[in-house]
Amino acid sequence: MILRAFLIWLLLVVLAIVNGTVRTFWLVPHLGDQTGHIISCVSLSCLVFLAAWLFIGWIHPSSSGEAMGLGAFWLAMTVMFEFGAGHFLFGNSWEKLLADYNVLRGRLWFVVLIVTFLAPVWASRLRGLTASDAR
Repeated sequence: MILRAFLIWLLLVVLAIVNGTVRTFWLVPHLGDQTGHIISCVSLSCLVFLAAWLFIGWIHPSSSGEAMGLGAFWLAMTVMFEFGAGHFLFGNSWEKLLADYNVLRGRLWFVVLIVTFLAPVWASRLRGLTASDAR
């Protein structure tokens, strides 16, 4: 399961890069930084959920707990990539990287991270692969 989870996470990275490119070269110039950021966060959240929904059967978590573990794996990989690649490969300052977490300034990146964490659970339940563990 972990190899399949990793391969889908790589797809999520590609989707995030394409989404960021659209934000940078189309949304922000036409709609402004804040509106472009909001639309980008919502669209990436939708793409992450769609990918989870499409591929959850292939990954095939056997329980809601395993699906939550998958979400935790995707979340950890995303945050490590964001800060590792963002700082060491792309040269962004730590301050710039942390700026997307400033909710008081209308930054909604945390929504993408929450969806990334919960998407495997939601998708597996919607696809009928796992039942709710709540009894």
